[in-house]
Amino acid sequence: MSVPDDRLQEGLRARLTLRHPMALDVALEVAPGEILALVGRSGAGKSSLLKALAGLIPAEGEIRVGGEQWLGEGNTRPAHRRRVGFLFQSYALFPHRTALGNLQMAMPAADMARARELLAAVHLEGLEDRRPHQLSGGQQQRVALARALGREPRLLLLDEPFSAVDRPTRRALAATIAELRTRLAMPVILVSHDIEDVAALADRIAVLDGGRIAQEGPSAEVIARPASQAVAELVGRT
Repeated sequence: MSVPDDRLQEGLRARLTLRHPMALDVALEVAPGEILALVGRSGAGKSSLLKALAGLIPAEGEIRVGGEQWLGEGNTRPAHRRRVGFLFQSYALFPHRTALGNLQMAMPAADMARARELLAAVHLEGLEDRRPHQLSGGQQQRVALARALGREPRLLLLDEPFSAVDRPTRRALAATIAELRTRLAMPVILVSHDIEDVAALADRIAVLDGGRIAQEGPSAEVIARPASQAVAELVGRT
């Protein structure tokens, strides 16, 4: 374990079994402010695992976040009562609302000052009144990131956040997330197929293969010393 147990008490502890849409049996631990990258083949279940954590698809096992039980015997908290920030690959913005309006839709209270503060944090000052079609792909993704943070989440899930933008925009978005993470007192799980993004952002990597975690550890260690040929291929090693 790379983080002290007392920090994990305030982070994420999860042991999950999924039967649909695919069979998964995994355990995860992520400390507050730590980024864990999930790496695996397309269809390995990475996005399904994020949805199970968020309560969007059924799962068995246990989830505890910040000392609160979200899933377990006798207590399953529904999705709308889990304080999760979820950044989807497709942005999922409301097309008829402005950047500011998209944030306010997701916030517990229509706090104009807080919404503007979040847009400034992702470097969108001056674009508050633009609608999604008036923004570039990278700017739309920044709105989606700000919206994910607007719920004041205890867990932040990033599902392929850079896949729909070009390389320069990816670097800029990654830099924004790296900048924000110094202020994020929450566990973060990143799903990405790009090992460069993973190496730049993640503290640890968990390689998902065959429905289980094939290897987990510090990013540099997993990339430099993959435990098997399958892991080597997934982290871009020959």
